Amino acid sequence: MTGLYISVLKMDNISELKQSITQLVSRQKLAVLSSFGKGQPYASLVAFAATEDLKYILFATTRSTRKYTNLSLESNVALLIDNRTNEETDFSYAAAATALGRAEEIRDPQRESLINIYLAKHPHLREFVTSPSCALVQVTVQKYYLVNRFQNVQELHIQ
Repeated sequence: MTGLYISVLKMDNISELKQSITQLVSRQKLAVLSSFGKGQPYASLVAFAATEDLKYILFATTRSTRKYTNLSLESNVALLIDNRTNEETDFSYAAAATALGRAEEIRDPQRESLINIYLAKHPHLREFVTSPSCALVQVTVQKYYLVNRFQNVQELHIQ
């Protein structure tokens, strides 16, 4: 693609990139989850929360959903988190972060502390996330791609 580039970051720019991703992730409540199953990609909206260090993204889903089935078959996922407003200014000012990682259902003993992180952002989903049919899913993020100013792409590896 013409004009598209991935920045090679200096150490001082990494903290700026991490701060930009942290702000985007903390301000947004929904992400688009991309999963894969039965030979087909599948996208769905999920209410999410991230840990402060950006290493993990959490979301909840019932075990009867297509996304849960897909995650059971293939754990590699992408999550898109963006701040678009559907206005022309988005072409200059919108930002989108794509998180790539591996998803797994969280079970005891970690579940309770991670549910607290999730509910701090989504208290209205307490009944849903604590129901027996609901799975709390943790995505272990390997890297983020942040796109802003329409074609500026920066990559952050999570360790």
